[in-house]
Amino acid sequence: MLSRKQILVTNDDGFESEGLAALVEALKPLGHVSVVAPTTEKSACGHSLTLTRPLNFVKVEEDFYKLDDGTPTDCVFLSLNKLFTKENRPDIVISGINVGSNMGEDITYSGTASAAMEAVLQGIPAIAISQVYKNNGESIKELGYDLAKESIATLVAKIFADDFPLPSRKFLNVNIPPLPSSECKGFKVTRAGNRLYGHHAEVHHNPRGKEYYWIGLPSLGWMETKGHVTDFEAIDDGYVSITPVHLDMTSYDDIKSLDTWL
Repeated sequence: MLSRKQILVTNDDGFESEGLAALVEALKPLGHVSVVAPTTEKSACGHSLTLTRPLNFVKVEEDFYKLDDGTPTDCVFLSLNKLFTKENRPDIVISGINVGSNMGEDITYSGTASAAMEAVLQGIPAIAISQVYKNNGESIKELGYDLAKESIATLVAKIFADDFPLPSRKFLNVNIPPLPSSECKGFKVTRAGNRLYGHHAEVHHNPRGKEYYWIGLPSLGWMETKGHVTDFEAIDDGYVSITPVHLDMTSYDDIKSLDTWL
């Protein structure tokens, strides 16, 4: 008798996130799901490990833990010590369902994507999945996570039936359009686009007159590109975007010119 697949789930929105609950619900028919998620929201924490203080696992329910003040990367790293052994590791790590997009260069900020990065560094296939929203999140309230649940279940079932489609140290970054399932055009393989960034921050003063800053929420703008369709364009056109991401950040096209420059 074949053993059930082992699925490790985490996120960066915290253990009480509705997106996390939706992800667990979608994956339970496909294998044994274990959850280790941050206690609080860790959006835009990047690929950060906690090295300056100890961390505690707090059991929420069976196979569900919150990691006290841990990052998504901590959750994956420490889960391999707490819940698994070298002989019994997760078959896949799924991070999400993130509330909001993770496209273009935002992947470098994303705690959701960073959990997937940590998984593939540890030799475990991984997917980061994010629900794009519009109208300041009102679209999620209206539509829920139905399309995201259907999409991740389809992808994970295909992986378990065949194999993970990428070599080592690469993961899938999936973004879901803010549409009902009936209006989605399907999956589209994309490249990461180029985000248009500002530097908006609000300045305020506390009751004692001390100045502080609050970084604002950027708009979802992107640069027009030629060639292979980007994640931004796919979402805008009503597709689920699937971007293969690798951790090798070397700019190979510039090696010769840099040699010449030196």
